[in-house]
Amino acid sequence: QVRLVESGGGLVQAGGSLRLSCAASGGIVNAMGWYRQAPGKQRELVASITRGGNTYYADSVKGRFAVSRDNAKMTMALQMNSLKPEDTAVYYCNACQLYSSIICSATGSWGQGTQVTVSS
Repeated sequence: QVRLVESGGGLVQAGGSLRLSCAASGGIVNAMGWYRQAPGKQRELVASITRGGNTYYADSVKGRFAVSRDNAKMTMALQMNSLKPEDTAVYYCNACQLYSSIICSATGSWGQGTQVTVSS
């Protein structure tokens, strides 16, 4: 299975920015995505990206977050701007060799997560 390691989380004031990174290794990576889970809330898909650069964003982050990837380096990033307290969560990287992020969420690999805390 693919090994995934997230980094870049931290504490930021509302309106600030953070950039998360996900490093993949040990397997074929096609679909990749960022998920987040806040205490007491369901895990939700934040953004996903194909090898070709096609992206999806949750409505709650459109216009504020940008997902990108470097296939040669096997990395994925999430640029998070105009952060809101509701963005506070543990952010997880998900990936697999399939081309569907939805299927990857059920069968793919997960990172350990990185905490993002946005103060009001």
